[in-house]
Amino acid sequence: MKTDPIAAQEQRTGWLLVTPALLLLLLVYGYPILRSFWLSLFTKNLGTQLQPVFSGLNNYGRMMGDGRFWQSLWNTVIFTSVSVALELVLGIAIALILNQTFKGRGIVRTIAILPWALPTALIGLVWAWMFNDQFGVWNDILLRLGIIQDGINWLGYPTTAMMAVIAADVWKTTPFISILLLAGLQSIPQDLYEAHALDGATPWQSFKQITLPLLTPQILISLLFRFAQAFGVFDLIKVMTGGGPGGATEVVSLYIYTTVMDYLDFGYGAALVVVTFLILVTTVVIIALGSRN
Repeated sequence: MKTDPIAAQEQRTGWLLVTPALLLLLLVYGYPILRSFWLSLFTKNLGTQLQPVFSGLNNYGRMMGDGRFWQSLWNTVIFTSVSVALELVLGIAIALILNQTFKGRGIVRTIAILPWALPTALIGLVWAWMFNDQFGVWNDILLRLGIIQDGINWLGYPTTAMMAVIAADVWKTTPFISILLLAGLQSIPQDLYEAHALDGATPWQSFKQITLPLLTPQILISLLFRFAQAFGVFDLIKVMTGGGPGGATEVVSLYIYTTVMDYLDFGYGAALVVVTFLILVTTVVIIALGSRN
């Protein structure tokens, strides 16, 4: 079977163009992960606290019995799954609204993206103040409406603290998904909707049979981006709750930070990084492969 010379040349050109990006990815991601794996094979010398001792896979064995790690991983899963699901639903709704033709649409689109452009640490401070039990706006609204009689310590209870950080994350990152989905909506020809309407289809039927199928690639990209970002959340929770109360909102990234910066346990912190990276990559690959089937 003869090889098409034009196709072969295009393939060589494609690899030539992709090679710099692959090298950059290896430099930015590959080396740190390999370095972390090497560090994870060492533990602190309890005698001098200066020289690390090679311990093989002991740090990974220690992780299996670390209840704090499993709790932080569970908190991360809850935070990621709930926030990403809410952001997807709200993002689709906002994208559908912004895709309509109305006066001042450009200004509305600009305002809609502002939460995503603001620094996460600043957002965390603002939302922590909004959930303040004495002076927060949420308690003030609920008190004025007569729904509650006393202020709620939102950040002082495990369930409400997790709800608070999820609400802050949803408010900040939903515009990111809506903008990605808006770009996908604008690529769908309007002729399809017009022909579908002539056949007697309702707007809901058009949404299920035209919008969702053609918007699937953008939805998948949005989910992958947001899953990776939400799974590695750090600054928002660090500012709002610091992982409290009682570790109820401590995510894996915050536990790694505490292990390395507070306890100076670099070997165990590196092992946590490696395992978290493998979990993240495995989940992303499963989602990507599942979307093709």
